Amino acid sequence: MNYRARVDRLAAGLAGHEIDALLITDLTNVRYLTGYSGSNGAVVATPSGSVFLTDFRYLERVAPLREFIDVQQANQDLIRFVSTRWAELAPGAARVGFESAHLSYAAHALLAEASGDVELVGVSGAVEGLRIVKDDDEIEAIRRAAAILEPVYAQLVGEGLAGRTEFDVAWRVQELVREHGGDGIAFDSIVASGPAGALPHAEPRREPIAPGNLVTIDIGAVLDGYHSDCTRTFATGPVTDLLGEVYELVRKAQLAGLDAVRPGVTGKDADAVVRDIITEAGHGEHFQHGTGHGVGLQIHEDPRLSITYPATLEQGMVVTVEPGVYLPGVGGVRIEDLVVVTGDGCERLTGYPKELITAG
Repeated sequence: MNYRARVDRLAAGLAGHEIDALLITDLTNVRYLTGYSGSNGAVVATPSGSVFLTDFRYLERVAPLREFIDVQQANQDLIRFVSTRWAELAPGAARVGFESAHLSYAAHALLAEASGDVELVGVSGAVEGLRIVKDDDEIEAIRRAAAILEPVYAQLVGEGLAGRTEFDVAWRVQELVREHGGDGIAFDSIVASGPAGALPHAEPRREPIAPGNLVTIDIGAVLDGYHSDCTRTFATGPVTDLLGEVYELVRKAQLAGLDAVRPGVTGKDADAVVRDIITEAGHGEHFQHGTGHGVGLQIHEDPRLSITYPATLEQGMVVTVEPGVYLPGVGGVRIEDLVVVTGDGCERLTGYPKELITAG
C-alpha cells in the first residue's frame, strides 16, 4: 500500500475544505492513511507535513511509519494531548478541521476548551472521499478476501444443512474462514432458515434447520484489514412453488443488477434496475433495503446502490449487488455478489454458483 501517497493526497486537499490542518481520529481512516491497526492513534494532516500520534505501547510497532510520516509519542488520552499542542503539531494553523462524524461531543468540548485562538471546523468525508475508489493494492486485498468464501460455501453444502442448527452453521463459517486463510469473519454470519429467512438481518437460532426449506447464508471474511461479503440461499429439499418462483425472481433481478453496474451509472439508477424487476413481479413491498453498498476497510461504506444515492459509480469502486425478497411467515431469498467497477462494467469477485443448490 502506498501510504505516503494517501497522506499527501489528503494534505493537498485540505484547502478545498478551507482548513489549514485536519485531525483524523477515526481508526479506520487512520489505518487507510498509515496502515496502523492498533487501538490508539491519530493523524494531524497539514500541507507542510503530517504527524502520526500514538502512545508508548505502540511505538516499536509503528517504527516503519517513520518512512513517510512524522511519528510522535503521545499519552493515551490523545485528544487531551492534541488540544494543547496545535502550535507544535500544525504550526501557523488558524482553522483546524475535525471529523464531525466521528468525534464525540465530550472530545470536541475538550478540544474547544484548550485550543485557544485555533478555530475548530467540522469536516465530513475528507478521508472517506479518498477511500471510495480503491487502488490496485486494495482491490487485490478484497479479491483475496472474497476468494475465501467460495470454498467455505462448498464445504457447508458438502457437509449438509438439514438437521444442524443455524447457530452451529454460523460457528462453522468462522472455522472455515480461518481454515481457508482469513484473519476472521467480516461480520456476524447470517444463517436464516424457513420463516426466519424473511428477516434480512436474522440472528442464528439454536434450532435445527428443517428439510424442505430455504436457508439464507450471508458471510464475509477479513484479510489484511479488507472485507468481503457474499450471500447465497440454499434449499434443504424440495420447496414450494412459491419459494421456487421467488428464488428465480431474485436471481433474475440480481443478474440484471450486475449488468447495470458500470462507470457513469448512478447508485440510484442501478438500484432502480433491480427494484423495478421485483416490483413488477408484485413483490415491491417485500424488498425494502438498498440493492448494495461499498466494501473495503469497512463492511458497509460508500458508495451505495439505493434510491437515496445519486452519485455516479466510477472505475475502482467495490460494491455488493444483493436484492432480496422477504415473505413474512413464509421465508425469504437473498443473493449477493461482490464486484469491482471496471472500465466497461464490473468484475465479479465472488464466484460461487447462483442456481438453487440443494444442501440436504
